[in-house]
Amino acid sequence: MDLVAVKEKFETNALGRGMLKVASKMYGVGAWAHRALYQHGWKNAEGVNCRVVCIGNLTAGGTGKTTTVLLAATTLAKAGTRVAIVSRGYKRQQKADGPVILFDNPDADWRLAGDEPFMMSRVLSKYQVPIVIANKRVDAANEALRRFKSQIILLDDGLQHFALKRDANIVLVDAKNPFGNKELLPYGILREPLAGLKRADLVVLTHCDQVTPRQLEDVRDQVRLYNDTVEILESEHRPEYYVDICTTRQVPLDEIKGPVACFCALGHPESFERTLQDLGLELRQKWRFADHQFYTEENLRTFEATRAGLPLITTFKDFVKFPDNWREILTKDVYVLSVNLHIRGGEGEFQKFTDVLSPKRR
Repeated sequence: MDLVAVKEKFETNALGRGMLKVASKMYGVGAWAHRALYQHGWKNAEGVNCRVVCIGNLTAGGTGKTTTVLLAATTLAKAGTRVAIVSRGYKRQQKADGPVILFDNPDADWRLAGDEPFMMSRVLSKYQVPIVIANKRVDAANEALRRFKSQIILLDDGLQHFALKRDANIVLVDAKNPFGNKELLPYGILREPLAGLKRADLVVLTHCDQVTPRQLEDVRDQVRLYNDTVEILESEHRPEYYVDICTTRQVPLDEIKGPVACFCALGHPESFERTLQDLGLELRQKWRFADHQFYTEENLRTFEATRAGLPLITTFKDFVKFPDNWREILTKDVYVLSVNLHIRGGEGEFQKFTDVLSPKRR
């Protein structure tokens, strides 16, 4: 049973909810103590000799962090800036002795890096953006500087990580469910209290196309309660095309129509499914797995046996976790949907995003 199912089971009765609330208080004490160590100088954050920008969030689950990191990295790379991404490789299946570097190495093992860094490395390969993974992100940042002479480092999912100094924090807030019940894990979805918004230099609201203007204004008001000067941008995820993984062909969105089957292991699978529905597809069969699920041969054989010849659609994050012999099981009509993050409001709003990234601001 995964953690989400365990939490849902606890929430069905008063005793279980009480236990979750107690655990939430304990989590809060631990999170406060961790922050206090650095805020009061009992532990020192280490800096590196380039600009560091953190892209993170206050909540657990999918806020669109990965697509935001991809947008930042591609924007910088296109401008000729030497950019690197550092990560701890959440839920890596195997541990390496030292930093793992994803850069121009098509035979790399995703299990050493984690699914999200590995997926990002595939998307960013044509831009020559290195991704460095280590248990200590300071080690990853120093390795990026040593190997690639980076001008800017993007700290992936590091808002609650204080050991590496950063020059700016970009905080993502999911407009559909910004802060849950405003309780800390595991009773709520918050990784830290909402006062953490005070550390934001830029807030990006995601999934804005899936809520009303009034709901967006409510989210803005909640952010302003804790940081009344921060810039708040709006964004949405836009599908670009499909990739036929059996042939590597890029497929236009309007080429796939009618009923399909789909599967994913995401923090918010409903967003992926809604995107497919908005493209006019009928989700005849769908599978949902816990976030960061890795796939077995049995999973793929189930997809193949039950999809009844329908096109099968998933995400890049899921595709990179297929078993090595996936081609023996899935032989045709299997697609990955490519999605990018779009900053609303035109060039002026996008410039606010790029300004935070600029290495000249250090």
